Amino acid sequence: MQVDDHAEELASDLGVDKEEVKRDLQNLLQYSVPIEEAKQSVRRKHGGGGGGSAAPTTKDVADVTPDGGNVTVTARVLTVGERSIRYQGEERVIREGELADATGKISYTAWQDFGFEPGDSVTVGNASVREWDGKPELNLGESTSVAMEAEPVEVEYDVGGDSTLLDLEPGDRGRNVEVRVLEVERRTIDGRDGETEILSGVLADGTARLPFTDWDPRDEVVEGADLRFENVYVREFRGVPSVNLSEFTTVSVLSEPVAVRDSAPRLSVAAAVGSGGMFDVELVGNVLEVRDGSGLIERCPECGRVIQNGQCRSHGAVDGEDDLRVKAIFDDGTDTVTVVLDDGLTEEVYGGTLADAKEAAREAMNKEVVTDDVAETLVGREFRVRGNLSVDEYGANLDATEFEETEDDPAERARDALDSVGDEGVSA
Repeated sequence: MQVDDHAEELASDLGVDKEEVKRDLQNLLQYSVPIEEAKQSVRRKHGGGGGGSAAPTTKDVADVTPDGGNVTVTARVLTVGERSIRYQGEERVIREGELADATGKISYTAWQDFGFEPGDSVTVGNASVREWDGKPELNLGESTSVAMEAEPVEVEYDVGGDSTLLDLEPGDRGRNVEVRVLEVERRTIDGRDGETEILSGVLADGTARLPFTDWDPRDEVVEGADLRFENVYVREFRGVPSVNLSEFTTVSVLSEPVAVRDSAPRLSVAAAVGSGGMFDVELVGNVLEVRDGSGLIERCPECGRVIQNGQCRSHGAVDGEDDLRVKAIFDDGTDTVTVVLDDGLTEEVYGGTLADAKEAAREAMNKEVVTDDVAETLVGREFRVRGNLSVDEYGANLDATEFEETEDDPAERARDALDSVGDEGVSA
C-alpha cells in the first residue's frame, strides 16, 4: 500500500483533509518511523485514538518479520546506545541496540527510555517491526510495554558493547572500542543546523583500521592518543564501516597504549571484493590494463571531479586544474579490481612530476604520451597494493595508499603453492 492509500484511508476514518494527513505521514516516514506507528501517531494527533490495531503476536526473535504485525518478545538486552535525532522538527533522544534470545538476535530502536540496560532480561510487548538494511528491527514506541524478567534469558551472544574494530559492522549501536587515533583533522561541514565543526580521521587497534567522525569534538581526540570510546554507532562510509561518536559517547584516556596492527591483512582479490568493502587491505597481483582517464587529467576546481572537454557534470564549463592519476585493472587470478593511484603515487610510477608530465604533453602535443609512459611501466608487472576498497553497483575500486613492485619470485611462490597442495594431498 502506497502513502497515498494510507493517507486516504486515515483521512476517511478521521474526517480530515487527505493532504494534511499525507504531509504528517511523510514527515514521520522520512525519519524511518514504521508505517503502522506513523499512522497511530497521526490518529492521535487528530483525536482518533490508536486505531484498530490487531493484538500483538508473541514470537521468538528468529520468527520476527516486517510483515507480521506488532509482536511481543522475551529477550536479553545485549547493547544499549543513545543518540539524538531530528524528529518532526525537534531534537529527540532515542535508545538503540540489540536484543537476543535462544533463536537469534535483532536490533531495536526505543523512542523513549524504558529503563533497561545491557544484561537485563525483558518482555517487550506490542513492538512494531520495520525493515532496516534488509533485516527486521523492533521499534519500541508509546504503545510498547517493557517488563523486567526475574529469570535470565540464556543467549549465545556476548552481553555488552565491547568490540574490536574488525568485528564492527554498519548498523551497530551502543558499541565500545579501545583504539589509538592515527589521524585526525577538524573540518567544517554544512550540517542540519548550518555550519558544524567535526573531527574526522583514522582509528586503529590490534585488528584493523577504520575511519571515524566525532560529531561533538572532544579535546582528548588528538593524534597519537590511546582512548576508550563507549557508546559509538557504526555507519557505512564509502563501502566500509565508520565509527561515529555522538554527544552521548564517553571518551576516556587509557593508561596503557593500544597495540596497533601496522600491516594490512593480505587477501585475494576475490576475498576482498566478497567482503563488500574494506578500509585497509593489501593485495598482490598484476596490472592488466591502464584505463582511460589515467595520466595527465583535469579536475573541476569546485568539486575535484575529472572533467572532459572543459565540462564538469556538476558545475558545467570550468577552467580545469591539471592533475595526475592512474586507474589500473588489477588481477590476481581470482578476480579483478580497479586500483586508483593519486598524484603522489602516480608521480612515483611515472618517474616525474606534474610539471614534467605537462612538458612531455606539450612537446608531443598529446596528453596521451603520459598515459602511454605509465602503461609501459605498469602493464604486465606484479605489484603489492595497499589501500581502501569500496564495492558498489559500478564495481570494485581500491584507492591506493601504497603501491610497489613485488620483490617476490613468482616462480618460487608458485612452487611453494604447489608444495603446499602436495602436502595437503599427502596428509589427506
